Amino acid sequence: MTTRSETQTTLDHLLTEIEHRNPAQPEFHQAAHEVLETLAPVVAARPEYAEPGLIERLVEPERQVMFRVPWQDDQGRVRVNRGFRVEFNSALGPYKGGLRFHPSVNLGVIKFLGFEQIFKNALTGLGIGGGKGGSDFDPHGRSDAEVMRFCQAFMTELYRHIGEHTDVPAGDIGVGGREIGYLFGQYRRITNRWEAGVLTGKGQGWGGSLIRPEATGYGNVLFAAAMLRERGEDLQGQTAVVSGSGNVAIYTIEKLTALGANAVTCSDSSGYVVDEKGIDLDLLKQIKEVERGRVDAYAERRGASARFVPGGRVWEVPADLALPSATQNELDENDAATLIRNGVKAVSEGANMPTTPEAVHLLQQAGVAFGPGKAANAGGVAVSALEMAQNHARTSWTAARVEEELADIMTSIHTTCHETAERYGTPGDYVTGANIAGFERVADAMLAQGVI
Repeated sequence: MTTRSETQTTLDHLLTEIEHRNPAQPEFHQAAHEVLETLAPVVAARPEYAEPGLIERLVEPERQVMFRVPWQDDQGRVRVNRGFRVEFNSALGPYKGGLRFHPSVNLGVIKFLGFEQIFKNALTGLGIGGGKGGSDFDPHGRSDAEVMRFCQAFMTELYRHIGEHTDVPAGDIGVGGREIGYLFGQYRRITNRWEAGVLTGKGQGWGGSLIRPEATGYGNVLFAAAMLRERGEDLQGQTAVVSGSGNVAIYTIEKLTALGANAVTCSDSSGYVVDEKGIDLDLLKQIKEVERGRVDAYAERRGASARFVPGGRVWEVPADLALPSATQNELDENDAATLIRNGVKAVSEGANMPTTPEAVHLLQQAGVAFGPGKAANAGGVAVSALEMAQNHARTSWTAARVEEELADIMTSIHTTCHETAERYGTPGDYVTGANIAGFERVADAMLAQGVI
């Protein structure tokens, strides 16, 4: 039997090869390191996983698609963006993962997100593979007509690569209900098919699922609550800092409030708001979802309990819980040190890889419960899969049923991660537990299906 140290040496060589084969993709390198550095125990214990080529296939996307997206703005000027879809692994089911419209999008970012999605989707226990896509288009400040024309141009190329049994995109940063609607309409127009299961995050009147907009935020809070229960505590009376002010952050705050916690922050690229009375959700939704404004407007309207800190970081605010819900690498080592000094008990990732590796290690060394995004924010894709099931049956479930299913899935994910970490000698390490549990499910399917 191969020892752990020998296995880790092999994995380290593979990581070097990944960096060589994928230059200038630091986010993908980071995601691969984060997973592969935890796999030595399981690969050493199960020789079949050391089969030549298995992990090499896992870290290489099955398909990478990049295309140009030409569209006209309201002044008639032709703009050109890049579109991406990385179909990473379909061993467990059709590729599943969101579309991100943001200036920071490039191939490395999409590959990191798609790689993470493989394990996240596996942890749900549902039959979905991993993929991700998007564009460097920025919808912020664009008119509805411009967003529509861009989405139509994007789907005119993407449609040939997706389908309800092939690849099922959803939303992500910059892609909400408006964008999904335009994308679905163009897909239907081009294909002449009502294929509801080809996209998730749809409107509730035309194939969408109840609780889908709330699912990522709700699921993250449920995972955080499960980590606290493991330590003999609950959310009641806890103070929480939340970053971001988009869909994930808003519904994270909503669920925290419903379960008795006090969420006191939200943020965007301009800075953050701290509200001692707790974030007023109705006001935040009005500003961000209706007016598409900035968070400084919240402080202006809220009154004396709230203040806006331009350019600041929410992690400066003392709290029991931290839920990063904005974007990758937003919580660094200095932020982690600040949280630890302020007595944080748990950090649960609502965004994808929002905590840097150095910060993760520091939090774990300090005994802080840490919920990695591939486990903690899996609620969104879980309800997307439930939306696919409803589409397949041409039915619609009640909100209560969907939320009950979501709660069961998040509880199961927590249990799986916790028990897997204990089984491999790292009790309480949800990062290792999530990585190994997701890897085992995908690797077993890959082995069963042969070298493809």
